[in-house]
Amino acid sequence: MHRVVALVRAPQSTFELGCAAQVFGVERQGLPTRYAFEVCTEEPGPVGTYAGFDMLVRQGLDALGRADTVIVPGWLPTEVPPSPAVVQALRDAHSCGARVVSICSGAFALAHAGLLDGREATTHWAQAEEFAACFPRVRLNPDVLYVDHGDVATSAGAGAGFDLCLHLVRKDQGARYAAQVARRMVMPPHREGGQLQYAAPPHPAQIDGTLAPLLEWVTGRLGDPVTLEDMAAHAGLSPRTLARRFADQLGTSPGQWLLTQRIAAAQDLLESTDLPLDAIARRTGLSSATNLRRRFATALGTTPGAYRRAFRAGVNA
Repeated sequence: MHRVVALVRAPQSTFELGCAAQVFGVERQGLPTRYAFEVCTEEPGPVGTYAGFDMLVRQGLDALGRADTVIVPGWLPTEVPPSPAVVQALRDAHSCGARVVSICSGAFALAHAGLLDGREATTHWAQAEEFAACFPRVRLNPDVLYVDHGDVATSAGAGAGFDLCLHLVRKDQGARYAAQVARRMVMPPHREGGQLQYAAPPHPAQIDGTLAPLLEWVTGRLGDPVTLEDMAAHAGLSPRTLARRFADQLGTSPGQWLLTQRIAAAQDLLESTDLPLDAIARRTGLSSATNLRRRFATALGTTPGAYRRAFRAGVNA
């Protein structure tokens, strides 16, 4: 059982805490429970929230020492730094092997603890200027949804907290388990961390131009050699206009989106079947086992064989 501990302080944002609690703290019928979720604070007792009610938090900072993952779900107001005790507790948890994660303004707490020095990180775009001024040793990327270094991860605004948490589940438990969690939450199963935090509102002419029918059409034929021109023709758009729609609506390019879907489909087949790599590559449009290996190495930092060994047991194990 992977133990996740959220560190809160008053006034706590309930949405950011809810992101972590919903992903890691809910038992779902038909899905094995892989996480134990707890909440702690520096001084146990009532903790005020921005929602106008108090939470009763019974655990203190010593809970961080038992965590496999520590989550800081926001840190407001950002101008009030964590106490020396909190800073030390975060450092100690990290040095003992815990993965330390922030959602939205929680990156400020991680930065105060020195866990982001010399590393790329992100936070809510509206707090980026303040963050950059306070922590010049952190390589802030204010445009992306999340940044994951393995031992430390940061996410952008509150909604991106769901993306990061589901990404972590995907890393821990495999694509199929994460997809089932996301499906029960009625959430998209995976968004790449490099997608943009914020895109300009669509032009009026684009409001009815949702890409959903095209995405469904492409997803149903991942094994076919679908090109940008094929996608544009099916949507009745020029390739340039299609690329602009993808950037506006999904924050990525058609080619990158298609590659992400193919890799995700390959992950699912590796988890759920005994198909050889060549067959999986053909079914997902990745052409060959060699190309499948190359794409896995680039996107996931592992091999298809290692991925299969890690997650082949399935969601019911």
